[in-house]
Amino acid sequence: MDSFGMMDRRRLLIGLGAGAAAAAAATTPAHARPAGHTSPDTFEARSSDGATLFGDAVGDPAAPEILFIHGLRQSRLSWSRQFDDPALAGFRKVRFDLRGHGDSDKPVSPDSYADTGRWAGDVAAVIETAKLRRPVLVGWSLGGFVTGSYLDKHGDAKVAGVNLVDAVTKLSPDLLTPLAGRYATSTVSRDLAERTAETVDFLLACFHRPPVGADLQQMLVVNGMTSRAVTEGFTHTTTPDLEPVFARYRRPLLLTHGVHDRLVRVAMSERIKALRPDATLSLFAESGHSPFYEEPVRYNRELAAFVASANRT
Repeated sequence: MDSFGMMDRRRLLIGLGAGAAAAAAATTPAHARPAGHTSPDTFEARSSDGATLFGDAVGDPAAPEILFIHGLRQSRLSWSRQFDDPALAGFRKVRFDLRGHGDSDKPVSPDSYADTGRWAGDVAAVIETAKLRRPVLVGWSLGGFVTGSYLDKHGDAKVAGVNLVDAVTKLSPDLLTPLAGRYATSTVSRDLAERTAETVDFLLACFHRPPVGADLQQMLVVNGMTSRAVTEGFTHTTTPDLEPVFARYRRPLLLTHGVHDRLVRVAMSERIKALRPDATLSLFAESGHSPFYEEPVRYNRELAAFVASANRT
C-alpha cells in the first residue's frame, strides 16, 4: 500500500469515528433539512436505449432552470448543498442519477457507457421528462463529459448556459493526473479487496479536505453502488475529445475549478477558456475536485449570478 493510500485511509477512519461521536451527541439528525425545506418531486426518465434514470426536482417550474449532472461514482445526492441553499431557492433545480449510478439502471455491458450518444440521450430524456424549457447545464467531472456529449448530439438550442465544474472534456494524460489514471484501472479490479480499497481512496481524492461523518458515510455507500462497467466503458469511449464541441458552443459558459484538484488538472479548464475567450474561469483556492461541496457559499453565489445572467441573453 502506498503512503497516499495509508494516509487517506487513516483520515477516513478518523473522520468516520469523529462523525459517529458527533452523531451520538447531536440532538438533531445529521441530514436535518433547513427550515422551510420542501421535499423534491421525484421522476423517472426513459432514455433512448431503454435505460431508466431516476431524478428529482425542487422549485417553481416557471423559474430559471438548473440541471445538475454529477461525476463518476457519485449520485444526484452530490448536489445537496445546492438543493438546500436558500441562495438558490429562486431557481427550478433538477438532478438525476447517471446510468450505472445511484438508483438508475445499470447496464452490464461497457458498450452502454462508451458511446457518447447514450449519455446524450440520457440528458435529453431528463430534459423532456422534467419538462425543462431552457436549463443551465451544470456538469461536474464526468458530468462535464456528459454535458459535452449532449451538446454534440443535440446542440444548444434548449440550453441557456453551461457551467463546467472540474470537468473532463478530453481524455488525455496531459490533462488528467497520474492518480486519475491509476483509479481508472484499480477501481475496476477483479480483486474485490483491491477494488474496495481503491474506491475509498478515489472518493477521498475528490476533495482537498475530505468530508467526515454522515456525509462521508453516504458518499462511500453511493460509490460502492456504481457499476464497474461505467469506468470500463467510459475510459474506452468512442469520442475521447469533446473540445471541438465546446469550441462550437456559443452560449454563456462558466468554468469552475478547484486549484487543489488531484484528478483533473486546471489545464483542462484553461484549454476550454482558450477555445472560448469570452467564458469565465473561476478558480477556488480552498477546493480540490469538488468546489461546489468544499466552498458552497461562494460556488452557489456565482452559480446564481451566472444562471440569472444566462437567462437574460
